[in-house]
Amino acid sequence: MKTIVAVDEKWGIGKNNDLLFHLPEDMRYFREKTTGKIVVMGSNTLKSFPGGKPLKNRTNVVLWPDGDTRDDCIVVKSLKELFETLSRFDTDDVFIIGGAMFYKTMLPYCDTAYITKVRADGQAQVFFENLDTLDNWNLIDESDVVCDGGYELTFCTYKNSSPEKF
Repeated sequence: MKTIVAVDEKWGIGKNNDLLFHLPEDMRYFREKTTGKIVVMGSNTLKSFPGGKPLKNRTNVVLWPDGDTRDDCIVVKSLKELFETLSRFDTDDVFIIGGAMFYKTMLPYCDTAYITKVRADGQAQVFFENLDTLDNWNLIDESDVVCDGGYELTFCTYKNSSPEKF
């Protein structure tokens, strides 16, 4: 299982239930990594999408304890149900995409993290775990600096040396 997120220089990821930055190259990177895959999120992340609609060309799985069944995505009510649902998919095709609490809950189960590091302070209210400070996470690849939406950023890949099983 993988996770994908854009962080600012303090590992901030969001403010007011929205992204910190609007980065066309990062969005292209996100689409490239996740199209045709399974994206897994909490209900607030789904609600933050335009019209509260799931992402196109992906299987959307939403952890939403109070949510109703929907035709356009898979709604699960608990972590137990989530893990049962995810066990039906190839975990190499599963991407955790937010929000902050959901990232924190699912990060131990991920073997790979695709982190877009933006060289700016987005004045975040919510944060992603700083992988550079965790013993089991190692930076294995970092792109050259890219200019995107007026910001400098790099695309980084981290590997977890001891992901948990569910």
